[in-house]
Amino acid sequence: MFRRKATRGGTHEECDMEQDLQRAVPLMGTIRQLRPSDLPRFRAHLLRLDPESRRDRFNGVTDNTFVENYANRSFASGTTVIGYVEQNEVLGAAELHERAEETEPTAEIAFSVERHLQGRGIGARLFERLIMQARGLGYTQLRVTTHPQNAAMRALARRYNATLVFEDGETVGTIHLDPLMPLGLIASGAVPKRPLRFG
Repeated sequence: MFRRKATRGGTHEECDMEQDLQRAVPLMGTIRQLRPSDLPRFRAHLLRLDPESRRDRFNGVTDNTFVENYANRSFASGTTVIGYVEQNEVLGAAELHERAEETEPTAEIAFSVERHLQGRGIGARLFERLIMQARGLGYTQLRVTTHPQNAAMRALARRYNATLVFEDGETVGTIHLDPLMPLGLIASGAVPKRPLRFG
């Protein structure tokens, strides 16, 4: 059923039709870990986020200077960033920030996908790849913090069995990861090899 209520960018009908056309186009990008030389692409991706997507990513209103400095700090501090890359542009990103102050090996995770690609499963694929990367780095606990209105992020967290609580106006989730299996057990066959399960 089409809706004709006018919006700033046109009618709802036009917006719905445009989104349907975009979803019909196959995804042509790849998901890979970003290299140090990808910093300008990562920074440009964050700057292109529309106001709502930027608010979802940073849990509040931010200006361009903050976003630029954030991207620079992330790469300088060795943050693991997995990107959805299409035509040499980063259009989605998943970040893994170590929380060295925690007693368990813990990292904070964050995600962003540009508006025209939202709802196409890119966030879920980035999430899965990031969890595999986190396990490979030996993390046993992941934290995610978002505002209560970010339904997409909360749904992703629940998909991976996150425990969600409400703290100081934010939704905080914890995902527990199985520890890496000792090589000796794998080699001896004492423990069967099993595929990763994400909920």
